[in-house]
Amino acid sequence: MKKNVIVSGGAQGIGKTVSLRLIEQGFAVSVFEIDEEAIDEFRLETGNADMAFYTVDVANEVQVKDAIEKSFADFGNIYGLVNNAAISINKNIVDLSFEEWKRVIDINLSGAFLGAKYASPYIKAAEGRIINMASTRAIQSEANTEAYSASKGGILALTHALAASLGPQVKVNSISPGWIDVSAAKKKADATQENLTPEDHLQHPAGRVGKADDIANMVLFLLAEENDFITGQNFVIDGGMTSKMIYV
Repeated sequence: MKKNVIVSGGAQGIGKTVSLRLIEQGFAVSVFEIDEEAIDEFRLETGNADMAFYTVDVANEVQVKDAIEKSFADFGNIYGLVNNAAISINKNIVDLSFEEWKRVIDINLSGAFLGAKYASPYIKAAEGRIINMASTRAIQSEANTEAYSASKGGILALTHALAASLGPQVKVNSISPGWIDVSAAKKKADATQENLTPEDHLQHPAGRVGKADDIANMVLFLLAEENDFITGQNFVIDGGMTSKMIYV
């Protein structure tokens, strides 16, 4: 029986690349995704019996609970959960409505809580992993990112709290991506490769803008059984940008 990993927001962007890499590495994958058009395209693209798709709004408790139960029924186990689904609504705080604020928090932070709440009993039985997708914006900001930054800061706190609560059976960590180019890894209606300049790449100490595979590599590392002494940690994958002093 293959180890089943749930990836929320798993049909586009970083989530899509993570889902594909997991299949390549012999996992079964349960893709949770709210966009049915993206699901249909990804299903046709992969056609893999080890990948199942569930239409889920991660901010909807009933939908999350039902999808997790179906995922377990379909694959017989849940080894991992990658809480990746997220949105951003960046506006001046005066113009950002309370409903918009709540929607960002509900998807990005409460969605991770709901996934952990309902999947953790299965993951505990499998002695598995939870990986929460945070962001470098959890620790530094640009203007007009209050909702997104707050949600990702919450992810950091949720991660170490879950690690304490669910250990030792479940290891819980977070990943904080920096600039990851996923402009072409979207459904066809939205996919447009961004024109990255040499300056875009060279401002990074690593010499380039990030790729979704950079994040998928860390997901696979944290899922590996032998890496069982790592929990409650946040891994920054940003090409060195948060370590760089910048003066204008």
